[in-house]
Amino acid sequence: MVAEAVTDELVSAAQRGDNAAVRVIYDGLAPVVYGYLTAKGVQDPEAVTSDVFVSVFQRLERVTGGAAGLRKFVLSIAHARMVDDVRRRQRQPVPVEYEPATDDRVSDSAEGEAMREIGTARVVALLGELPAAQREVLLLRVIADLSIEQVAEITQKSPGAVKQLQRRGLLALRAVLESDGVTPG
Repeated sequence: MVAEAVTDELVSAAQRGDNAAVRVIYDGLAPVVYGYLTAKGVQDPEAVTSDVFVSVFQRLERVTGGAAGLRKFVLSIAHARMVDDVRRRQRQPVPVEYEPATDDRVSDSAEGEAMREIGTARVVALLGELPAAQREVLLLRVIADLSIEQVAEITQKSPGAVKQLQRRGLLALRAVLESDGVTPG
C-alpha cells in the first residue's frame, strides 16, 4: 500500500523542508484521504483533498508522533473538512424547478382582473393614453405576466425604474377610470 511508504524518517525530512519527502507524503496519503471523503459523500472530494493537504503542509512542523501522528493529523483534518461540507450543503436550500402550470398558489392580481372586466378594446384605448414607457411596462407586467426583473432586463431599466413606471401607469389608469365613473372595489 502506498500509505505504508510514509515513514517516521520521511515525516522528519518533510518537516525539515525536503520537497521530495513532502511529495511522497502527498502521494502516499492523498488516495487515502480522497477515498475517505468519497466514501463519506463529500460533494467534491478532489477539491477537499487538496484543501486538506494545504492545511496539513502549512502546519507540518507542528506534527508529532512520526508517520502515525501525521496520518492521524491528516485524517482529523479530512474529517473536519467532511463535516464542513455536510454543514454547508445542509445550509443550502435544495433547488426545485418552478412549474407555473402546477402551482395552485397563483392568483390574478387586482389589475389583471380589472383589465379583464373592462375588455380588450377599452384596455387598448386606455393604454394608448399612457406615455410609451409606462405602457410598455404595464403590457409586460400585466398582460404578459412577467416579473419586475424580467421587465427590467427587456426594457434595459433598473427594477426600481420599472416599479415606478408601473406605479405611475396604474395611477394614471385609475384616474382615467375614476373620471369615467368606475370605482375601485
